[in-house]
Amino acid sequence: MPTMIRSDESQSSTAVNMRFAFILVTSLFFLWGFAYGLLDSLNKHFQDIFQITKLRSAWLQAAYFGGYFLMALPAGFIMKLFGYKRGILIGLSLYAIGAFFFYPSAQWHSFNAFLIALFILACGLCCLETAANPYVTVLGPRHGAAFRINLAQSFNGVGSFLGPFLASQLFFKPSAPNSSLQSVQYTYLVIAIVVFCIACLFYFTPLPEINEEVQLHQEAHIHSRPLFQNRHFILGVVAQFFYVGAQVGIAAFFINYVIENWQKASSSLAAILLGVSLILFTVGRFMGTLLMKWIAAEKLLTVYAIINMLLCMMVISLHGEIAVLALMIIFFFESIMFPTIFALGVRNLGKHTRQGGSFIIMSIVGGALSPLLMGWIADHQHSTAEAFVVPFICFLVVAYYGYSGHRIRQQI
Repeated sequence: MPTMIRSDESQSSTAVNMRFAFILVTSLFFLWGFAYGLLDSLNKHFQDIFQITKLRSAWLQAAYFGGYFLMALPAGFIMKLFGYKRGILIGLSLYAIGAFFFYPSAQWHSFNAFLIALFILACGLCCLETAANPYVTVLGPRHGAAFRINLAQSFNGVGSFLGPFLASQLFFKPSAPNSSLQSVQYTYLVIAIVVFCIACLFYFTPLPEINEEVQLHQEAHIHSRPLFQNRHFILGVVAQFFYVGAQVGIAAFFINYVIENWQKASSSLAAILLGVSLILFTVGRFMGTLLMKWIAAEKLLTVYAIINMLLCMMVISLHGEIAVLALMIIFFFESIMFPTIFALGVRNLGKHTRQGGSFIIMSIVGGALSPLLMGWIADHQHSTAEAFVVPFICFLVVAYYGYSGHRIRQQI
């Protein structure tokens, strides 16, 4: 009997530890969602402060997603060499260093220094994303892995829409002069402190190890074809590149578009509308997941991409409240695209699944390039609306992938 009691107490203690570890890992999803939510508001804020063009301000997105691209493979190597817990600590450290570097960047009044700070911060976020998904899947019973990862990802959406709401109050408040960087300076200083505290919690919290060798042994028999002979995987990388380009480009110039096409809108109101749009994104992710119980994922992806193509046409050709509403609804229909393309792209890869997933994550570099192209078009056409031809083309590529490109074929 005493042995059974000790066993029950041990199981109870393990459950508590797992629950606390899950809460900590879920906080990572919120952290990178929040960082991304602030990013698009910074775009417009820095245009006003530094008096720079839209093309120049788009280098914020280039630095952010360029950091993701360059850090993706090193992050995977770090996880393999040092383990996931140390990888998370390295990611949080880079995140805190990047956020703290916003303080001297504001003191120097240097846009280039902000780009360096954002690049360092993004390298940290890349490490966190590389680690968080596999950790969530092992923090509890195997049959609940899908529920845990969807629950954790929902907090990514929460962070994404809280960012613009905070920016509307801090960066664009009427009492703050347009030339002031103080609000940015102290916002990111607080973020750095919070991230450092979370890193301390991770340091003192025991986390389960992931035995990837066993997983690879179990999957080795499933598939033997070389990774790059899988047409659906290669097209998945391409589709993800274009999708992320559309998502980031739309959000980056959201505030510019609203101000230019709706006379009643201010920067503060536009930032609030961006936050509402990201709420629609989060709601769309939940509803899309529910719809996939009855509708095949690839069909839903195709329909959503076509709807967004039509909405982009409205954004380009219309003005006023209707055009802004069309722009906001795009967020709802793009919500399922990243995870759906990812899932379709890694199907039937067997032992190559993790490597294939790394390449699909790397394809988010599209988020670094699309805003630059949109900024160039907006500056030369003197209209942000004209730049939305870029996401229109991106959604066309996504629609093709959902309709045909996802199909698994013999060889390319």
